[in-house]
Amino acid sequence: MSGTDHPSSSTASGPGEATAPLHCDCQTLTPDPAPPPGLAVRAASAHLQRKLGQVLQLQGWEPEWRGGAALLGAAPPERLGELLAAFSPTERPDLYAAPWSGAEVDPWQVAPLERWARRLVSGWFAAASRHLEFHMQPVVELAGAQVYGYEALVRARWQSELIGAGPLLDAAAALGQSRAFDALARRTAIRQLYPRLAPGQVLFINFAPGVVYNPNICLLTTFEACREVGADFGRLLFEVTESEAFPDLKLLASILDRYRAEGAQVALDDLGAGHTSLTYLAALRPDLVKLDRDLIRGLHADDARVPLVQALIRYAHDLGIRTVAEGIETAQELSLVTELGADYGQGYFLGRPAPQPGHPA
Repeated sequence: MSGTDHPSSSTASGPGEATAPLHCDCQTLTPDPAPPPGLAVRAASAHLQRKLGQVLQLQGWEPEWRGGAALLGAAPPERLGELLAAFSPTERPDLYAAPWSGAEVDPWQVAPLERWARRLVSGWFAAASRHLEFHMQPVVELAGAQVYGYEALVRARWQSELIGAGPLLDAAAALGQSRAFDALARRTAIRQLYPRLAPGQVLFINFAPGVVYNPNICLLTTFEACREVGADFGRLLFEVTESEAFPDLKLLASILDRYRAEGAQVALDDLGAGHTSLTYLAALRPDLVKLDRDLIRGLHADDARVPLVQALIRYAHDLGIRTVAEGIETAQELSLVTELGADYGQGYFLGRPAPQPGHPA
């Protein structure tokens, strides 16, 4: 069924109901905030507070201390980076900061100092997000060596540079814009890439489950974008990223059910990457599951991972779930995962991400 003749679902209560649209305003990117005039920094423990004072003194900060916090004036991000570098990775999450001006500290904006440092180097984010473009990486049907579909991989063209997904997602998180950016990326991927697909091919669209607090509201603009391009919902596949880190299995199931109510497919990534993978697979029953690339990288006939990969593929098939072997980079890996029964493959050996289907990046 195409997006143009599917029942309207732009409601807060579920698919098919003809009530007024209710959109989530947190899906709109806000302008990048101006740098604060200063930061008030403190540590979560007395031991770390003493170290903070020593480090500030050694680095020549000369802060004013008020209420246990060191009041730092406006400083370039590299100086904050030097301050953080004096602490170990396990200590840094216990350093907190909030903006201050004059004698006032804003308690509502307390956040880890690491996040404030990332915010101050992310002033490009809002402008770059207006120039999103997507590369497409093929997912190949192994039995027939045909392209089953393409995964949409977000980029941003900004000041003649192409910014990758990692920096974009990090900046969005630092600025508290993850929900808005995830929604924008889904909509833009659908509008840009679905019209480029050959007949029958499927578009894989990533989403982070933690950004969807209510699927009946948060996904409406995504479905509207599908209808704008006349998408056949059966040729859209929404892939959950970082499902292992998302503890609310009930909410995750409701998100996948909402996609399926529109006729779309759903997938989970990174099977075999964590101890809860099999629990999630049995509970959610996605249409596809991707085998973690670390299971595939360097795989050879005498590899101790071969029985594990085979067992995971068999288990998924027993549940009626198709499998995608990710990270295929050699002919040997491709031959092995095909022999072990994987349905699809993805990786540089089969095709690198590119702006257009069949074109090199």
